[in-house]
Amino acid sequence: MINWTRPLDGRNALVIGGGGDGIGRAISRAFAAAGAAVAVADIDPGRAEAAVAELTGSGARALALAGDVRSRSAADEFVGATVAEFGRLDTLVTVVGGQVAFVPAVRLHEMSDDDWDLAYEMNLGYVARAVRAAIRAFLAQGQGGSIVSVGSVTGTMAAPMQASYGAAKAGLVSLAKTVAAEYAADGIRMNVVACGAISTAVANTGQAADDVPEIPLRRLGVPDDAAAAAVYLASPLSSYVTGQSLGVDGGVTVRGPFS
Repeated sequence: MINWTRPLDGRNALVIGGGGDGIGRAISRAFAAAGAAVAVADIDPGRAEAAVAELTGSGARALALAGDVRSRSAADEFVGATVAEFGRLDTLVTVVGGQVAFVPAVRLHEMSDDDWDLAYEMNLGYVARAVRAAIRAFLAQGQGGSIVSVGSVTGTMAAPMQASYGAAKAGLVSLAKTVAAEYAADGIRMNVVACGAISTAVANTGQAADDVPEIPLRRLGVPDDAAAAAVYLASPLSSYVTGQSLGVDGGVTVRGPFS
């Protein structure tokens, strides 16, 4: 029976990249409001602790974790700490990503190997490690689990000036489909929240958020838009949904040139 008001009630989630403002913090809040215990992992211990203080202040159970996703051991450490604290892991959410936050936006021939590798690592490399760690925990528990990765519409569109980012996000969609196919019999699902233009401090475009003619819904998205989609994909509300990329983009990907 689905708890329609608190669809994550009694579940334990690990949100990687949920300590700061923006999408990760919104997802942490939304998961707690939906009934989950939330382990918040962030590179900055202060941000993770601030997020957890907010969640526990609202009555939720929460755990602060700190670590750099580029570390080959971080994923296993995050998953292990979550299981140790909560008893099991039910949901993994990966949030960390982007290009301009890490490397310059340049044309493909101008991008250095180091910048390409860093952008790719921050959008797909660490995700694969986190997904493998979560799957190992799910299999050991024998109760299935759900994985939600925050992606981008650039995973299915061109990404001018952000080729490495776009290629990584495309790989994220493929990873979700493969996980869905390989582990469906184990009760493990993986889906992607494919975000369009979301107004955050990192992705601030400098334009008015509620007057964007290029977007059919005429506004930039807000972190809560992505968070609502993540709750849906993580919970029993989407128990028959796996290997999918859910566009949260205000209609950008369905708008034709003559719309």
